[in-house]
Order: sequence, then structure tokens, then C-alpha cells
Amino acid sequence: MARPVYLDHAATTPMVPAAVEALTKHLLEVGNPSSLHASGRHARRVVEESRETIAQALNCRPGEVVFTSGGTEADNLAIKGLHWSRAAELGPAPRLVSSSVEHHAVLDPLHWLSEGEEAEVRLLGVDGDGRVDLGELAALLAERAVSMVSVMWANNEVGTLQPIEEVVALAARHGVPVHTDAVQAVGAVPVDFARSGVDALTLTGHKVGGPYGVGALVVRRELQLTPLVHGGGQERDIRSGTLDTPAIAGFAAAVELAVKQQAEHATRVATLRDDLVRGVRAVVPDAVLNGDPERRLPGNAHFSFPGCEGDSLLMLLDARGIECSTGSACSAGVPQASHVLLAMGRSEADARSSLRFSLGHTSTAADVAALVEAIGPCVERARAARI
Repeated sequence: MARPVYLDHAATTPMVPAAVEALTKHLLEVGNPSSLHASGRHARRVVEESRETIAQALNCRPGEVVFTSGGTEADNLAIKGLHWSRAAELGPAPRLVSSSVEHHAVLDPLHWLSEGEEAEVRLLGVDGDGRVDLGELAALLAERAVSMVSVMWANNEVGTLQPIEEVVALAARHGVPVHTDAVQAVGAVPVDFARSGVDALTLTGHKVGGPYGVGALVVRRELQLTPLVHGGGQERDIRSGTLDTPAIAGFAAAVELAVKQQAEHATRVATLRDDLVRGVRAVVPDAVLNGDPERRLPGNAHFSFPGCEGDSLLMLLDARGIECSTGSACSAGVPQASHVLLAMGRSEADARSSLRFSLGHTSTAADVAALVEAIGPCVERARAARI
């Protein structure tokens, strides 16, 4: 069977050999990093060396790296933990500001806090390219007490890079901490924790060539976080639970390599992405490229195909061995339009007609050529199915 043409690296990317080697090296070793005997101390050394590796790659202090089970937990810890800590000094239900195009790992905890009347959540609007409205942010910060601002570094659907430094500058005027979900950004664009000025940053292993089920919240040591999980007091008492030593070692190896190779990787996949965009537009002239045409992730190409249902088009491509994703969610078997495209001002039909093609470290020119060859006939069939 031929290898699938995998164009869904934004969902997860294959593990790199360095991460596989680091992970498997420690799988047969015994030792809880919290134990005081020799095996425990060895496991602890692996964890702390991994923490130092990640800190060096992201330009933060090792003590600022808090290991989690992945991006979703890290986002929840940042939003709930920081909001709860700040609410104690700001009073009941302070304002919490985020953007309307965040991943659901951010939007859902925001909704949960709002439903419980623990926060007044305000979501920033975006322009047609998906960039947040800085004027609206300035107004929301000036109106009343804000517990925190959370704006993603790069959008997971359309690839738009957000103006994080400007967001930080506005929030700093009011003494408001900023969290950013940088899950899509690390390894794709330069990410420097200290230079960015953010107070908390989310990353995860499986987006950078590491294992599933491991990630981190990088958070300034001066910042108080209320833990979500209580137990043994691991990770500065912010995130209790026995640490997964092999996964953390694999995670660190992947982060180190991704950051080291970021510039070369970005150049290579951006070239492939540009070829993909030109090829798709040549065979489907009315296809619409979504997201900021300049400030975007190098491996992201997100299209709307007028007259198509994105889900149908995805399955037609899948039948030809080409794997990508829609920007939509699916609830109880019913496709839903992408909230990101709706926030960008697109119609319901446009939002349901979209596909995301995302390239990564295993992508090749042959992958792009296979998509370009297949997309025309698949679009024709998807349009015919709606007649």
C-alpha cells in the first residue's frame, strides 16, 4: 500500500528520530522522579536536564517550565489558574479577555468560567485576515479590572500570526498578565519567551515531532497560579502527578531540534506551501486562500472551495490517499462551520467549504504534486454532489 500523502501536520506531526531515541532509551528504566533512591534520582536528573533543554530552546528559566499532559491541560492551567489567583485580589468575576479565534482548549475553559459566573469573558474581534483588533483590546483593558489576556501566537486553522508584542505592550500599561497558546508556533516561527514579554506560554510535544500526551506551560516564577490538580506537589505545587520521564525526555529532544532547525525548516516548508497554493489556484481558480497572506505560519495553506462541503471534499481526497483536515468541528455527527472563519466575517457556506493543508518535516514536493493532481477532480465531484 502506498504511503498516504500526509498534509495534516498542524493536527500532529510524526515523531522525529531524536525524540524516538530519547523516549525509548528510558522506557525500560524504573524510577519515580520523586523517589529519593538511586533510580529515583536518575529519573529526576533526566527530567531536570530535559527542563533545562527546553528552557534554553525557548529562552526562559528552567524553573519556569511546568510539565503537563499537553497543550489542552497547559491552556486550562494558565487560564483558570491565573484567573483564580488574580480574582482573589481583583474582586468577584473580573474581566477575562481573549480572542474569538482561539483554539477550543482556550475557548471552552473561558466559557466554563463565564457559565459559572466566575469571569466576565470578552472575546476580541478580528479582521478579515484573522488578526486581533488591538483598538478593542485597549478599550477593554481601560474599562474595568482584567484578570488576564490570552491571545494565541499563531492560529491553528488559517495560520495567521498574532501581534503578540503589541498585545503585551497594551496589557502591561494596566499591569495585566498575558498568556499565549504557542502550540502551533514553536518550531515554525521564532519563539523567545523572555523577549516576547508574555507571562505564560503553552507548547506541546506532538506538534514539534515529540510524543503525544506531554507538554508544558512556561510561566514566570513571579506569577501566582492556582493549581487545577492537587496531590504530591510536583512541578512547584502547580501541577501534581507523577512525571512521565520517558515522554519528557522525548519532548525535550523534539523541542531542541525543532528550535535549532526552525529557520531552515520554515524556508523549506514555505517554499512547498507556496507551490501548493499556486498549484491549487491553477486548477481551482475560485479557491480562496484564508488568513494573513504575509504574516502566517510557513506550512499553512487554508482554502475555501466555493460550492463544496469541506467534509465531503476531505473524504474524496482521503479516498485518494491524501490526508488533510477541515476547520470545522463535529458535534453529534453534525458538521459545524469553523468559528475562526465566521469570526473573520465569512459566510456560513464559506466556513463550511474549507480545508486546511499543513506541511511539516516529512513533507515533499511529491506530496504537493499529488494534491494538485487530485484537487481538481475532487472539487468537481464535491460540487456535483450538492446539485
